[in-house]
Amino acid sequence: MIRDWQEARDGFYAAAQRGPLSADDLDAWADAAWWLGLVDESIAAASEAYRLFLADGRPQRAATAAVGVAVNHFLRGEGDEGAGWVSRAQRLMEGAPESVDQGYLRYMLEVEGALDGPDLDSVVATARELNALGRRLGGPHLAPAGVRGGGRALVRQGRVPEGMAALDEAMLAALSGDLSPEWAGNIYCHLVAACYELVDLGRFGRWVAATERWLATLRAAAVFSGICRVHRCQLEQIRGNWAAAEREADRVREEVAGIAVATAAEAAYTVAEIRRLRGDAAGAEHAYQMAHRLGRDPQPGLALLRVRQGRTQAAAASISAALAAETSNQLSRARLCAAQVEIALAAGDAGTARTASDELGRIAGAYGTAGLAATSGLARGAVLLAEGRPAEALGVLRTACRQWRELDAPYEVARVRQLLAGAYERLGDADTAARESAEARAALERLGAADASHPNGLTGREVEVLGLVAAGRTNRQIASELAIAEKTVARHLSNIFTKIDVGTRTEAAAYAFTHGLVRG
Repeated sequence: MIRDWQEARDGFYAAAQRGPLSADDLDAWADAAWWLGLVDESIAAASEAYRLFLADGRPQRAATAAVGVAVNHFLRGEGDEGAGWVSRAQRLMEGAPESVDQGYLRYMLEVEGALDGPDLDSVVATARELNALGRRLGGPHLAPAGVRGGGRALVRQGRVPEGMAALDEAMLAALSGDLSPEWAGNIYCHLVAACYELVDLGRFGRWVAATERWLATLRAAAVFSGICRVHRCQLEQIRGNWAAAEREADRVREEVAGIAVATAAEAAYTVAEIRRLRGDAAGAEHAYQMAHRLGRDPQPGLALLRVRQGRTQAAAASISAALAAETSNQLSRARLCAAQVEIALAAGDAGTARTASDELGRIAGAYGTAGLAATSGLARGAVLLAEGRPAEALGVLRTACRQWRELDAPYEVARVRQLLAGAYERLGDADTAARESAEARAALERLGAADASHPNGLTGREVEVLGLVAAGRTNRQIASELAIAEKTVARHLSNIFTKIDVGTRTEAAAYAFTHGLVRG
């Protein structure tokens, strides 16, 4: 069944010009406007429906309308307004007979709203209560919502098989067609988000595609479409399709900023991550700050950017503070620990890197997904190499390289290959080291990535161009030697000058000599 919310909204709008609408009509108008992303209009219609439901002596319907207004405010990041409407709903439901509507309010506050808190046992218990309530009272959406909420909490507790089984059960309800689109969308989005948190990249890709197919059955779904598009961008970032992912994430950020601020913030963070990987320090900085203004913690990406900028002390302080602040969500700590390993090694602090790697390994072992295992393997291999244990590092890194290849994550494969080259070099196998290094450089060049081993986020090709400039070559000579167009050389030089903050070839040559980048 295809719901035409545009036609419904236009019909309600036209009817309102002819005379007052009933509370039920206003409630339906608010729903149609929400799907279209017309949040101000949705809030106005639902607020008036709330007033009329009260006047008609229908407090339960008024409370439900109040919850709808609250959700709109929360999505826009207007927490105080949302909390005010929640209080109205709670007051209306106090002392009323047990109902499905009460269950929906509890779900929003005690399950959905508590997933980021420290007491996940309570979330699981409440979710099970609400599932039982929905089954007992016949609410078609409450029971699956309880299963979904409990599953997400179980996953975060590290009870992954049990949690994913619950999420799969909730998805069966969504696929059945028995749920309203808003509840089906809620289940789709939470399942995809859980897969991303777990670095379960195979399942993440499959459920992103499934959500896109579901969205194709709807004529409008502004909020859910925005969430899904950001997930698609995250997937394409992992797969190495950076240019397209960056463009799309930036579009999503602009389109949903006024209707779903958390989605806009995640889109901005995705843009920042891609720019950091490509060596666009200024662009990444701007996008991280934008994500922060929208309410998204810019870590660990911003700390990793600081390393690229040569500000390792600032990076180390930022990542340590982020870990001190994140005490309950182990999956969030895993990402922070992976970054801390990289930062600590850049700062020459092998002890901190070892501690972070050990914690990451414990988390990966507890959650048991291939992506977390590969993340842990990369970090552990880097630490072993820094500790002067190349033989031990070699086996760990070879396994991590295989895992990242299977996950179709070319940037991570290149990073592991760089470490493998170092391990083989230290073991005296110069031939294999050169081969791994060449593979890594080629992959990074294909991606348009800044090589972390190069200063100021310069790409491998930019280092080659800069070295030849320092050796006295003209643009034409550089183009001939590297088999590229003169226009391409000029573009590389423009990027180089920006990244190393110089204005002349002479200054660029001095930089190259200082950093050991000169070619013969």
